[in-house]
Amino acid sequence: MTPQSTRIIFACLGLVLMGTHTLPAEEAHEVFSPNKKIRVRIETQDRITYTVFFGSERLTGPNPLSLTLKDYGKLGAAPELKSFTSRSRKDTLYPVVRQKSRAVSDHWNELSLKFARRFEVDFRAYDDGVAYRFRTELPDEVYVTDEEVVLNFPRDHKVYFPTEEGFLTHSERLYEYLPLSEIPSDKMAHLPVLIDVEDGPKVAFTEAGLEDYAGLYLRGSRGPALRGLFPAVAVQEKQTRDRTVEVTERADHIARTRGRRSFPWRMLVIAEKDGDLIESQMVYKLSPKNRIRDSSWIRPGKVAWDWWNANNIFGVDFRAGINTETYKYYIDFASQYGIEYIILDEGWSDTTDLLKVNPDIDMDALLAHARRKNVGVILWVVWKTLDDQLDEALDRFADWGIKGIKVDFMQRDDQWMVNYYWRIAEASAERKLLVDFHGSYKPAGLRRAFPNVLTREGLRGLENVKWSKHPTPEHDVTLPFIRMLAGPMDYTPGAMINAQDKNFASVFTRPMSLGTRCHQLAMYVVFESPLQMLADSPSHYLREKECMGFLAPVPTVWDETRVLDARVGDYVLIARKSGKEWYVGAMTDWSPRELTVDFSFLPPGDHTMEFFQDGPNADRYGNDFERGRKTVTSDQKIRIRLAAGGGWAARIY
Repeated sequence: MTPQSTRIIFACLGLVLMGTHTLPAEEAHEVFSPNKKIRVRIETQDRITYTVFFGSERLTGPNPLSLTLKDYGKLGAAPELKSFTSRSRKDTLYPVVRQKSRAVSDHWNELSLKFARRFEVDFRAYDDGVAYRFRTELPDEVYVTDEEVVLNFPRDHKVYFPTEEGFLTHSERLYEYLPLSEIPSDKMAHLPVLIDVEDGPKVAFTEAGLEDYAGLYLRGSRGPALRGLFPAVAVQEKQTRDRTVEVTERADHIARTRGRRSFPWRMLVIAEKDGDLIESQMVYKLSPKNRIRDSSWIRPGKVAWDWWNANNIFGVDFRAGINTETYKYYIDFASQYGIEYIILDEGWSDTTDLLKVNPDIDMDALLAHARRKNVGVILWVVWKTLDDQLDEALDRFADWGIKGIKVDFMQRDDQWMVNYYWRIAEASAERKLLVDFHGSYKPAGLRRAFPNVLTREGLRGLENVKWSKHPTPEHDVTLPFIRMLAGPMDYTPGAMINAQDKNFASVFTRPMSLGTRCHQLAMYVVFESPLQMLADSPSHYLREKECMGFLAPVPTVWDETRVLDARVGDYVLIARKSGKEWYVGAMTDWSPRELTVDFSFLPPGDHTMEFFQDGPNADRYGNDFERGRKTVTSDQKIRIRLAAGGGWAARIY
């Protein structure tokens, strides 16, 4: 390849540089990341392909891409390149709802290739990854019958593969660690998927800007490649429960959509260090901009949750259950510790009629009590019932002064359901309601456009211990690198009964967690969720005043995040800043280990550190912990000890 046959995009700091050029289709084109470590080579001869290099190493490619439309054919086959446009941008974004940081650096180089047949493909390179998307300029509506998404690898790498059984799913899967060659074409996974490149960086694949389109999955090929697949548009459905609607027949297309539009980004996050996966904010940066004009009412915070602990409150003079007195108790607990919200989960209303309140709940009295105590109330709803009663139910909630909704059991991400999420987000924002999606697919851009969507599930979280021996500590220290890369995750931490593997039991109405107490405390620093649950009973928390001394003030959004040490599936050590305070959280798998905390992130001077560490018997009794206090400075390093399934958490001020 000669210099004349290669087009290179150079960074232009502090401004956007644009240039449009025409050129013959046989030429290759390249775009570099701002730091020049990542290079994307695009070829447009018989088809459009791209190859990604990290330094001199080929990570993936050549990867073909195409978009097939009914009446327009396969866009990308025999492409006729008309021109290309190069751009560079260095900007700073300020999220309405902070997650990892107050400010987000948005620095990239982009190459847009314009083809005959009225379509373009954008390739964008960041210092931590690359992304591409289709754009079309076609009249009226189009039917997308297929999109070709392929990841070819030069070697048989291993993959963290969250295997799915079909398109009806909560996305609550475990990660299988498999060679690419052992994944057949009928084995599929939801996103993100993480590729463990031997002697190279890790590569995570996911999508962003998912709107008016079907969600993307990956399947194997019995070789060093992964291929995309999508749920097609539903034609026939069958409702089997109040909350489950199965698709029984699908159309021959994956989307019916506007002819003039940008399609979702397909993106690869490239991480030299495992911790870079946690710090990456590419999904947020590639998502649609905020569409809420006045977002001043959006208030992140913690939530006292009733369902996980089965309303097991005690030491009271009333019968616990789904009733007014029980929820007043939750409100009093939340008020005592400055917890922003409580949630009324399943049972507060008829699941098929959101306007029919449980007769054991005096909603007017309960909400009046919450207002006096300055505690917000969030209501759980079945997605289908909400859809059937959308305006009437949301108007009633707004009139009541409800602060948010938890929408559950969607279990799909075909085009209709993706659009449902957007409708609920917008309708809720109009009434100043927060949203938490459960039974959901992974985050893929909605939270930036509608920042009232504070969090979502789409992972195997703490609720599963009520009926299974999952999630394990190993799963807990895998999630931050893969699922959390896509966005906030409502894992629902906070268990106050903690057990090692040998003395754990699944008890639906009296649940416990796998791992230690400090493993649970550390989750409030490690796991990102602007609406973070306190899953256990207020009666337990009221007996655990030392732990509440940490859980009450710990923030749910952050000004700065620094991963100090981390290895996928083994351990994680993170420092996060909020205001003038720093919090540090460490978690390990079933292997006990020692880690080093380097306090160089602190400003000069003496700082008081309150810390929680696994007790000397935590390896046999998970509840065992020690609390300490010491003075630390920025030039110090300390060794911390984590028991099997253990953790360590600190507040520094």
